[in-house]
Amino acid sequence: MARKPVRIKFKKGEKKELTRIVSSHKSEQRMVLRAKVILLAGEGKRLEDISRETGLSPQNAGKWRKRFQEKGLDGLNDAEGRGRKPEISPEKQAKVVSLACSKPDNGKLRRSQRDIASEVGMSQSRVCEILDRTDLRSHKTEYWCGKSPDPEFEAKQTQIIGLYMNPPENALVICVDEKTQIQALGRTQAVLPMKEGENRKLTSTYKRNGTACLLAALLVHQGDIEGKCVEKNNHESFLELLKELNINYGDKELHIIADNLSIHKHEKVKRWIKKHKNIHIHFTPTYSSWLNQIEIWFGILSRDVLKDGVWDSKEELIECIMKYIKYYNDKKAHPFKWTYTGKVLTR
Repeated sequence: MARKPVRIKFKKGEKKELTRIVSSHKSEQRMVLRAKVILLAGEGKRLEDISRETGLSPQNAGKWRKRFQEKGLDGLNDAEGRGRKPEISPEKQAKVVSLACSKPDNGKLRRSQRDIASEVGMSQSRVCEILDRTDLRSHKTEYWCGKSPDPEFEAKQTQIIGLYMNPPENALVICVDEKTQIQALGRTQAVLPMKEGENRKLTSTYKRNGTACLLAALLVHQGDIEGKCVEKNNHESFLELLKELNINYGDKELHIIADNLSIHKHEKVKRWIKKHKNIHIHFTPTYSSWLNQIEIWFGILSRDVLKDGVWDSKEELIECIMKYIKYYNDKKAHPFKWTYTGKVLTR
């Protein structure tokens, strides 16, 4: 009678580490086989099946399964006194990590693996192995959204999100902003269109045909875009946009969400808003323009129109932008499902 399979139960993080060992091309083959044994045992497979898939004997596979059950991941290492002796001291490994995490004093931004190997006195491959084990990538940089220094961050954030989630009756919530310095880039030679087996091709050399500035307003709960291109991005053009919004939607309370650009807080803008009791402007917290939903639409515009675009004049670029806004309102406009599932953000 065949023995019933023994299913391994993993503790937190064990299965992830075993999978990493198996998938890493830098792992020792003996460790890969042992990790495979445990993963297969975790699927409830019998020793005979594990033996067939790994090439180890059932006795050998059973030994590593038992060792893992008794000692966890440590049980997969060779018993003390067996296997190759470690050639790199813990002190040297710590030195590698320290150098990778610190800035050199020779003007360079960071140390390469070759630099670290030279300073510590070991091969570059060993440095790579140590950094890989500690999940360090000295050649990579990640960006994150830093905390806002605005002392009223929580209050402003709550107010804006409240307008998104539960707007007042007979009110419109409108996000406004400018997209400046949109370059009308032409190419020095003709564009080669995409065809079967070949991508669209542009020359790497280009010519500048001017820049455009787009003022845009997103009606948050309708999804429509109001937009216009202007010659200068100043308080006068911003005020002109507010006046147009008031003409088009003046029968409602208008809650305008904008960032902290100085032209949005110009004295003439303040005086005009003060005279129009139906208009309320809400400024995003400092360094938090991501709270403004118009930024989402600017991303869509960049992807659909601006990225890799070719225009022979600024006028052609502006015509293209305005044509896209009409198309977007006719075919694609919809409220954004604006959600956040992470931790509550605080200043």
